[in-house]
Amino acid sequence: MKKSLVNAVKIAAVSALALFAMSCGSTRLYSWYDYQADYYHYLKNADADSQKKLAETYQKIIEKQKESRGIVPPGIYADYGWMLLQEGKTEEGKAMLAKEVELYPESEVFVGSILKRYAK
Repeated sequence: MKKSLVNAVKIAAVSALALFAMSCGSTRLYSWYDYQADYYHYLKNADADSQKKLAETYQKIIEKQKESRGIVPPGIYADYGWMLLQEGKTEEGKAMLAKEVELYPESEVFVGSILKRYAK
């Protein structure tokens, strides 16, 4: 009886250690790269250089998504689409906004209101 209790304690200890080790792994869902800093600089400076840098970051996020979900984070297509619309790149902007709705249907009301402004 005592031997089975010792074995049970060993199994419990090994299981607890394994669970602890698994919980220390990365739980990142998305790759954001330099989005936060680039977006801040874009809002603060509102110049061509910061806009170009932010556009490059959007493209990197879209093309090189490598975290656990493997898809672009919510809002990225919408932000990028809005920026493209403001630059006069209407078709590209609409395509990005449509992709946002495709991936995140809950954004349809918001994105739909933007698309209505540019419907022609």
